[in-house]
Amino acid sequence: MELNILLRLLIAHLLTDFVLQPKAWVDDKEKKKGKSVKLYLHVLVTTIVTYLLLGWWNNWWIPLVIFVTHLCIDIWKSYRPNDIFYFLLDQVFHITVILVIWFCTYFSWEEIVTLWNAVIKNRQIWALFLGYLVVIWPLGIAIGKATEKWREGLDGDTKGLASAGIWIGRCERVLILTFILTNQYTALGFLITAKSILRFNDNDNKTQRRTEYILVGTLISFASAALVGIIITLLLK
Repeated sequence: MELNILLRLLIAHLLTDFVLQPKAWVDDKEKKKGKSVKLYLHVLVTTIVTYLLLGWWNNWWIPLVIFVTHLCIDIWKSYRPNDIFYFLLDQVFHITVILVIWFCTYFSWEEIVTLWNAVIKNRQIWALFLGYLVVIWPLGIAIGKATEKWREGLDGDTKGLASAGIWIGRCERVLILTFILTNQYTALGFLITAKSILRFNDNDNKTQRRTEYILVGTLISFASAALVGIIITLLLK
């Protein structure tokens, strides 16, 4: 029952923020900010859908909290740049409110403290956190420094692709770590094959040096992520 309520709150948020909110409303909010009528209409729709999906006809405090917090977060968001960082931050705020409502509804403070202490003492959780933290940030920096001398020797400007390369590397290392931790070695083989084909076709292989640089970076990224995966697997045992 407790999880059922959380799922319904999340569904209400996703429905109203993405499915039931026309682009014209989003554009109006970005243009008029807190003066946008569409902003208040969107928040009202969110409140009504939340109330209907919850099915607690005598409970008004949850829809009221959703109304106030959603309005404040969306007004704050309307004054921020329309980029991926603030989009994700906006969603984090909304989901945090939902989680707080869920915890306050079903759990006492003592139960929350007990749950947190259990998380703190769970070695598997921290091992997984360590693994993903390493493959997303430190490994990317290390690989960049390891291949820097070859990157500087390439002809042409690669600056425009720098961010894309960083995100591609992060995604591939996260996938490799996930596949290793879940024993999906077949999927790992498909990923390596697909990545190799795409890399060799990239830019029509204009120069041999560029192809070799890409291949070196890819192999280092794969090997380092696989090594982290093996270490984390050992820690989870």
